[in-house]
Amino acid sequence: MTDFDPLYRVSVSGFTALCLGLVVAAGGCSSPFERASEQELRNAMVHSVQREIDAARGGPDESQPIQLDSTTDLTQLEIRDDHLQQIKEEFSTNGYVKQLQTQNPHLDPIEELIGKDLLGRQTALVPVSLQGVVQASVRGNLDVEFAQYVPAISQAALVEAEGVFDWTLFASAQGNDTTVPQTSAVGFGSGILRNRSEGADATLGLRRTLTTGGTLNLQHDLGYTNVESSFFGVADPNPSNVSNFIVGYDQPLLDGFGRDRVLSEVYLARNAERTAVSALKGQLIISASDTERAYWQLVFAYKQLIIRSKLLDRGIEVRDDIKARRVQDARQAQVADAVARVERRRSDLLIAKTTLRNASDNLKRLMNDDRVPVGSEVLLVPSQDSAVETLSISLLDAIDQGIQHRPEVEQSILTIDDSTIRENVAKNLRLPTLNLTAQARMLGLEDSIADGYESSVANKLVDDWLVGLTFEQPLGNRVGEAGFRRARLERMQAIVGYRRTIQSIVLDIKNALNAVVTNHALISQTTLSRVAQGEALRALMVEKELTNAGYSVERLNIELNTQESLANAEITEIQALINYNIAMVDLYQAMGTTLNRNRIDFIVPDSNQLTPGESVAEYDLKPDPKQDLKSDAEDDHVDD
Repeated sequence: MTDFDPLYRVSVSGFTALCLGLVVAAGGCSSPFERASEQELRNAMVHSVQREIDAARGGPDESQPIQLDSTTDLTQLEIRDDHLQQIKEEFSTNGYVKQLQTQNPHLDPIEELIGKDLLGRQTALVPVSLQGVVQASVRGNLDVEFAQYVPAISQAALVEAEGVFDWTLFASAQGNDTTVPQTSAVGFGSGILRNRSEGADATLGLRRTLTTGGTLNLQHDLGYTNVESSFFGVADPNPSNVSNFIVGYDQPLLDGFGRDRVLSEVYLARNAERTAVSALKGQLIISASDTERAYWQLVFAYKQLIIRSKLLDRGIEVRDDIKARRVQDARQAQVADAVARVERRRSDLLIAKTTLRNASDNLKRLMNDDRVPVGSEVLLVPSQDSAVETLSISLLDAIDQGIQHRPEVEQSILTIDDSTIRENVAKNLRLPTLNLTAQARMLGLEDSIADGYESSVANKLVDDWLVGLTFEQPLGNRVGEAGFRRARLERMQAIVGYRRTIQSIVLDIKNALNAVVTNHALISQTTLSRVAQGEALRALMVEKELTNAGYSVERLNIELNTQESLANAEITEIQALINYNIAMVDLYQAMGTTLNRNRIDFIVPDSNQLTPGESVAEYDLKPDPKQDLKSDAEDDHVDD
């Protein structure tokens, strides 16, 4: 017998209890093909994880970590130590800031450099640290706050699904007063006879849907009747009072029977809540990661502004030297070229200022802090320099971390569970409809309500009972069979989705690890290039001071070229540092450990504690006491 055989093979005339038993047996069986397919689905899930882990086992020491340190060997450049020290002091962004402070110690050099804001005022600077902006983003990011309502909504939906099984109180009441005119029969008088009756009915009861699929009904009926007849006389007792107690029970025996079928909506709602919580965690990881990336972009824009500013100052100085040589050997074309270079550097500086403002506003958006809203013209500047974070992790460990912590894995598993629940429901819907109805009543009828209660309750006997069966089966049962096939295919698709999720996580981790390793190597290379280029400019400037040949137009043009080469090398080095830090952010996001890295404890919000306009989740932020974050200073600065 296959899954799609008809569920019954009997004629209507031969319908008996035995036939019903055969129907139940046919609906509950499963073929060897179905059992084999189930095992194949389970094996596919296990294999999708196992093959990725096995591929990461590269040798006898399968957990050999990738070791990255932060040292760069400068000895290969063969530059004297005193020259290296001079390059460090005079050809670095920190050195440039100190030079600007020396020129005007009474004004913040960055405030002077950045100029006025859109309101025509001097731009106010707010220094921020990496952990400070991540904390602000965790507390206030609107994407996180929006996502935090989803678990609460799912919690309410779960309670709603469970509420179907609560007791329901029902009641009704009605009264009537009826007078019916009738003609009199021959021999019983003449004229119109009138029958008058008055009465009232009331019902009070409790009803509940059970987890077996049945419905239990407890009902109490009260009735009052008073009849006045001019033809047949008066009934006895009159008036009369009815007091009935009714217990009813309806239970499906095939379609709709069983906890798995009846509680399917509760199970789905529970999974929806878990999925929402997992999605909230994923959104929090995304927001924290985006904030870290935005901070490092702010660092890059800040450093680039300083480099562009120093490049412009150096260019102005050389341009003036070339202009001074007009009376000697400087041609007009050479002077014009020097002027054009300076103006181009001035344009680059203006673009760098706008880039820094845009990076600051983007970070404000992610933070969503009331003290520095996006509309404010204060400028966020980094209080931390870019650093080379050490890393020691193996590919196997990274993949293991990703499979354990990525929210997408849990969501894929819940999707499989949902499809399994729907498949079980669809399997039950293949069965015929066979419902059992049972009812018992205790009846009481007396001339008063009290006597009616006594007659119905005191004897404790069931005066009336009813038992019945109803059966229904579509011929061919195409709806049930097609629904089951669809649910089963959806479950198979969900398992493929799980395998695809695992593959995607492994790809994200490998891409991030490759980016980390590549950018770490680029840091050393770009540092060597920047130091060597700094040595070239330093040597030119020394020659310029010691010999008259250093002031020739040709040598000054070489100095302009060297300045630009140094600035490009500095920007390239900063870009490598920023890319490395962003690659680290991508790696921790790919492994799903961003929250642990930032010491954030994820606490699921309670739907009963939500208040509109306020943060709807709580997070335990654990600052690192070893790291200088300047948090208090930042808060004071913002408040001012």
